Amino acid sequence: MAALSSHPDKVGENERAAADVKFKSISKAYEILSDDDKRDLYDAHGMSAFEAGSRGGMGADVDLEDILAQMFGMGGPMNGGGSRGTGPRKPRRGEDVEQPYNVTLEELYKGKSTKFASKKNVICSRCKGKGGKEDAKPRDCGSCQGRGTQQGLRNCQGTGKVYKDKDKCKKCKGERVVEEKKVLELYIPRGSKEGDKIVLEGEADQHPDQEPGSIIFHLVETEHKTFRRAGTDLTADVHISLVEALCGFSRTLIKHLDGRGIHVKHPQHGDGPLKASSILKIKGEGMPHKKSELRGDLYLIINVDLPDREWLQQDQRMNKLKGLLPNPKDPVEAETVDEVDYDHAELEDIGSGGHDQEGDQWEDEDDDDGGQQQCAQQ
Repeated sequence: MAALSSHPDKVGENERAAADVKFKSISKAYEILSDDDKRDLYDAHGMSAFEAGSRGGMGADVDLEDILAQMFGMGGPMNGGGSRGTGPRKPRRGEDVEQPYNVTLEELYKGKSTKFASKKNVICSRCKGKGGKEDAKPRDCGSCQGRGTQQGLRNCQGTGKVYKDKDKCKKCKGERVVEEKKVLELYIPRGSKEGDKIVLEGEADQHPDQEPGSIIFHLVETEHKTFRRAGTDLTADVHISLVEALCGFSRTLIKHLDGRGIHVKHPQHGDGPLKASSILKIKGEGMPHKKSELRGDLYLIINVDLPDREWLQQDQRMNKLKGLLPNPKDPVEAETVDEVDYDHAELEDIGSGGHDQEGDQWEDEDDDDGGQQQCAQQ
């Protein structure tokens, strides 16, 4: 095995330092190949996936990619079947481009298809990504000595090769890629939800010797003025009058996300009057399920609008109304009765106690004196 032949104990004293570096590199190579996750990282990104902290102590003169190539051929560690192969290693994958995409509840309900223009880098069609003229021959990069292992080099961009200015491709100016405008289509299936990803595979920037990444949109649902979503169900508040709550109604209560009016008749099935905060369940009028004809349900939360103050101030109407409505319940009996005033409040006020609680905490007078008892003067 390569590791045994390069073991420091197998070489002379004057070669031991170099052998020690190579032995560590070979051991690291076996470590990558024996771990499925690390092997996938290497197949996708090469040694750049391990540069953050994995090369420490190996020495600048040892290229782990060269060792892997020597061990298993130019194709890297594994072929598609999981066995050692000599075929070409699959191209590294470029970075994905991820961004949020705002959608309305109507668009999630009905689905949406839209086109947009995108600018991205594509492989130069003239030089096929070489960066030089057809018959021109590149020379080794002086910064990396042709190794191409350093990233972000202005000279060779990590390829290890550079062209003279006169030999560079006239279209891409040696950059190997050019900017191109392309019209893309974004399709959002009906029933999609907040957080879903819409992936445009391979539509990110292209780079030579790399598989292009994808453009990934993360759906962000904007707030709706009428409907609220709960999974595949929808809820909405609707308002009815006191007469409708008592006597019933038959009318369109709400306009749905697709523009249809939802008509409701009450009472049904011998129902009595509708109380405030009653909930009506409309089956099959919620959000559609993705990849299915099923739908959730719509829940209508009833709000009963009482007559305004001006209407109530007319004694004739009030007396007539009292004569029609049931009598109030008998008052609660108590030995002592206090007549009190009231203020209008909100639910958020509950718990405040009507005063500043911090000022009501009991304090021990002894705490001011460090907890020590003081004797009274005689």
